[in-house]
Amino acid sequence: MRIGLWIEDAARRLDEIAADARAAQDHGISRIWFSQRDGWDSLSLITALAPLVPRIRFGVGVVPIYPRHPLALAAQALSVQAATGNRLTLGIGSSHPVIVEGQYGLSMDQPAKYLRSYVEILAPLLAGEPVDVEGAKLTAKGRVAIDGALAPELLVAALGPRMLQIAGELTAGTITSWAGPEVIADYIRPTLDKAAPGKEIIACVCVAVTSEPAAAHQWIRDHYGMAGSLPAYRAILDRGSAAGPEDTAVLGDEAEVLRQLQRFADAGATEFMIAPVGTAEDQARTIAFAHSLTATFTS
Repeated sequence: MRIGLWIEDAARRLDEIAADARAAQDHGISRIWFSQRDGWDSLSLITALAPLVPRIRFGVGVVPIYPRHPLALAAQALSVQAATGNRLTLGIGSSHPVIVEGQYGLSMDQPAKYLRSYVEILAPLLAGEPVDVEGAKLTAKGRVAIDGALAPELLVAALGPRMLQIAGELTAGTITSWAGPEVIADYIRPTLDKAAPGKEIIACVCVAVTSEPAAAHQWIRDHYGMAGSLPAYRAILDRGSAAGPEDTAVLGDEAEVLRQLQRFADAGATEFMIAPVGTAEDQARTIAFAHSLTATFTS
């Protein structure tokens, strides 16, 4: 299992983010990850960081597909590939009705059908192939060609069975949120393997290396508790008998966190994406511990 590190970019300058990226690179972290939220455009941010950290790989988890036509996303992703020396992993996802319909004003009817159509168009475009599709969900005609840009690894944020089937059939695998090791072992890994064995599972998990796990638990509840009200997340939390996102976190001292990380490896996760949480001191301790883990896990 590889060790990846999610880097916070909200309300931070490029030089601050770059300092964290350089530290991760210097300590052998497998891949640094960014999220597409309401600040930095993650793909643009990766392009800006690339010359500052020339060796580490980048991941975006995830780009919402509804506001981006696959031709437009293919052009942007391949541009990032050309700018980074082909170091991008592209994670995409459907997002949530509260965002797609509430913020963008778009319909989210039949999201699994839309995602399948989207991936069936995007994947060949990323490989430099032309598409000519007039479908019920999407129309796309054209090609994207950028010299030196290879198709990036493509992942789908998938939690439901139909989404996981699409991830297994059409992409390199999935990125999970709020899924503990039991859920990965008993549900996500078997569902993916039914579609195609051996696909990637990037387990994104809140982690705090801390002497105050109860306080870190409350911090996650305060900052991310609302995620438990989103239907897709609520379903995966229920599968793990978790009351909220805080119950899926990995919390404790270095020995306890290492013990819990091994459970994810045993469950079938191929990469553990550490998302540091808690106080500034806890997050610094967590990042330092993440840097040390490359000697324990395969990078």
